[in-house]
Amino acid sequence: MDFPTLHMLIFLLVAGFLAAFIDSVVGGGGLISLPALLFAGLPPVFGLGTNKLGGTMSSLTSTGSFLMSKKISARLALSLFPLSFGGAVLGTYTVKQIPSDFLKPLVVGMLIVVTIYTLLKKNWGVTSTFTGLTPKTTALLIAGAFCIGFYDGFFGPGAGSFLIFLFLMVGFDFVGASANAKVLNLASNVASLGTFFLMKSVNIYYGLPMGAAMIAGALVGSQVAIRKGSTFVKPLFILVTLLLVGKQVWSLLTHA
Repeated sequence: MDFPTLHMLIFLLVAGFLAAFIDSVVGGGGLISLPALLFAGLPPVFGLGTNKLGGTMSSLTSTGSFLMSKKISARLALSLFPLSFGGAVLGTYTVKQIPSDFLKPLVVGMLIVVTIYTLLKKNWGVTSTFTGLTPKTTALLIAGAFCIGFYDGFFGPGAGSFLIFLFLMVGFDFVGASANAKVLNLASNVASLGTFFLMKSVNIYYGLPMGAAMIAGALVGSQVAIRKGSTFVKPLFILVTLLLVGKQVWSLLTHA
């Protein structure tokens, strides 16, 4: 495996910190970290695998930070963890059998719906209205955790946004939704990372330094989200979701 140069290492540290800061608050850190790894010269499959190493370190840190601040509904999130993990394993296996490019138009449409819905619901997610599970919300969370886990393993872009939207749908505020989403994001990251390690597609010399910077970014980002609250998280969520839409539209146009 190749070692990064000093200049490239500094670049990866900065990119990793920024990616994890954003990812710990609203997801979407892969918009920064994956292109950074590809720019550093890693082949696409190694970029994806190495990105999952940093993403796992980041989501583990964010989960711990949110958990210590009591923003995670631990019993609920842990009960959904195996569903997201299992979905990601199945998704990662499936992508080896079926190309995932056909999902791009569908993902663009879904992200646009998420953004418009969030913009139209002015006070949505400002305060938590979650008082407990009902049969309807239980079914929604079970299906959502598994399906988004599968999607994250199979394709990935926007998975963090979809997880936050899932928890908003059952009554959490933006900070609570982001906190609980990180637990499920951790599950899918661990599952995908394990698969990439088995495929020998992870460069630890790039991934571990970037992951260390991502730990710092995740600590800072999660604490900012906790202290600033939903008034900070909601606009950032909309901005990152719009950037995800733009990235996927650009990808569709350039590969048309």
